Amino acid sequence: MGHNLPFVGYGGAAGLSHLEMAGVMTEYSFPLVCLGASAGGVDAFTRLVRALRPDLGCAFVVITHLRQTPTAMPEILRPVTPMRVLLITDGMLIERNHVYVIPSNCELTLQDEHFHLGEISKPFGWPNVLTIFLKSMAEHWMGMPVAVVLSGAGGDGSDALNSIKAADGVTFVQKRETAAHPDMPQTALATGFVDFELSPEEIAQELVRIGSEKRAP
Repeated sequence: MGHNLPFVGYGGAAGLSHLEMAGVMTEYSFPLVCLGASAGGVDAFTRLVRALRPDLGCAFVVITHLRQTPTAMPEILRPVTPMRVLLITDGMLIERNHVYVIPSNCELTLQDEHFHLGEISKPFGWPNVLTIFLKSMAEHWMGMPVAVVLSGAGGDGSDALNSIKAADGVTFVQKRETAAHPDMPQTALATGFVDFELSPEEIAQELVRIGSEKRAP
């Protein structure tokens, strides 16, 4: 089993997100799970998505660092899950039990219940597309925000984990021994804002628990 930091439950009071506790309840108040990776991400994404139940009532967003070539992640993930796997387009509505993949060479943010695609604002140096989306998700998503940092070089995503926790979300990193490139998980762990360090399959099991708790009456 992976290493778990002290953890008392999902979300804030009664397992609610910060917006739910503020009384902002809509049909879109379900967990939004962001899966972020770079180098070694194909293996991690595939293992995790394959282990997910298709009826969790969550939505999943796959964030990669591709810039030069179109992403093949929809074609890679469709054979391993019965959930619909879609390449994100600007303005696309977020629905439960779907897997959404960021296009290459784009930044992704949220506007209400929809995705918004924009141009890369940091064309040089280590990419920060995961950090940008996580911060947007923490601020704007009506339900519980969940961040999953998987295999990759650099430290993308780490600077947003405090925002996810402040929004009563849950944070995961891939167990370093199971990651082809452990830099992103290691950098995330160093922030002190990580709830769980688990293998991709163990993360999927914990996401099942999150989905079950959020659907409970």
